[in-house]
Amino acid sequence: MKTDSIIKKSLRALFIICTGGMTYYNFEILFRGYSHFSMFLCGGLSFYTIGTLNEHPRKRLSFLSQMLIGTGIITIYEFITGMIVNKTFHLHVWDYSRLPFNIKGQICLPFSFLWFLLTPVCIVMDDIIRYALFRGE
Repeated sequence: MKTDSIIKKSLRALFIICTGGMTYYNFEILFRGYSHFSMFLCGGLSFYTIGTLNEHPRKRLSFLSQMLIGTGIITIYEFITGMIVNKTFHLHVWDYSRLPFNIKGQICLPFSFLWFLLTPVCIVMDDIIRYALFRGE
């Protein structure tokens, strides 16, 4: 039975990661006209991690706290992804070096502000998925 529980949790996590990844990938195509597979992974992991912020009943975070932490999560994943994809493999998926307050052209303050505005959507979407599809588990 323990193995069934692990498989069930893993499939749920995979579903949430894929949902977040597909959403972000399509969001980029809609607004930029193109995307890259690394954005699927970055978006999916960000979505999943943000969703875990309100899973612990003893540690209830305010919605604003979830938004701020979620912004940090997305920004950190974006930086790690950028350093691997753009700096290590030289794939030039994005370059923020011309935008203000950037770090190595991989993250910047204007996009972090955008992530702050998008985190409420992530939080609510994750809650809907977990409660509607997984019965709040």
